Amino acid sequence: MLLNKEVAISIKRLRDEDISLPSYMTENAAGMDVFAAVGKEETLLPGDRRLIPTGIAVELPHGYEAQIRPRSGLAVKAGITILNSPGTIDEDYRGEVKILIINHGSAPFVVKRGDRIAQMVIHKVCRVTWDVTDSLNTTDRGDGGFGHTG
Repeated sequence: MLLNKEVAISIKRLRDEDISLPSYMTENAAGMDVFAAVGKEETLLPGDRRLIPTGIAVELPHGYEAQIRPRSGLAVKAGITILNSPGTIDEDYRGEVKILIINHGSAPFVVKRGDRIAQMVIHKVCRVTWDVTDSLNTTDRGDGGFGHTG
């Protein structure tokens, strides 16, 4: 059995003591739910997008990123998703974490203070050095993409 290593990450509340910190909703969840720190209710009409504050900033360890992803329940129930998904929080960013949501649903969607609006997943990042070459190894797939398997 492979055990997951816990990583300590510094988090700062920017102003909203009543807003929950990102948290896992089940024991084996990969993502932590992230909560809205709006001052007043925000209504998104169908097609609207809005940058929603979370009231937190993070200090990620060297070699890590945080990915912001949609919540499947919001997507299926209301057509709410995240633009630029997954969004990346780089290790050197120290500003407020904000979530860019869009209403792809057919009805207005109201974001209330404390609502769970996204998920945050922490990942290790590999840095790349390019090895420029004139040829690549061949595969059965080759350059087939964009639905080539049917």
